[in-house]
Amino acid sequence: MAQMDAKRAERISKALSDPTRLKILSEIKKKSESLYCVELYDNIKLAQPSISHHLKQLTETSIILSKKEGRNIKYTLNNEVIDEYIDFLQGLKK
Repeated sequence: MAQMDAKRAERISKALSDPTRLKILSEIKKKSESLYCVELYDNIKLAQPSISHHLKQLTETSIILSKKEGRNIKYTLNNEVIDEYIDFLQGLKK
């Protein structure tokens, strides 16, 4: 597993600082770690452009991965990046 640098950890921290993004991650986790974009619109009471913005922020940090399937986009948690982030934070402890 690659070691995360401080700059990348900072970008992930910023992405996770928004409650809506945390809710998106939680919704993906509830659905066996993958969720279609359409399902997010049903579960999160925000306008489609707002949800798209939050998804973009999460995919840019690689916390979630997107895969186009026909006309839909499927989102999955990127456990490797999440583990690297946790390891980075653990490294800050005394």
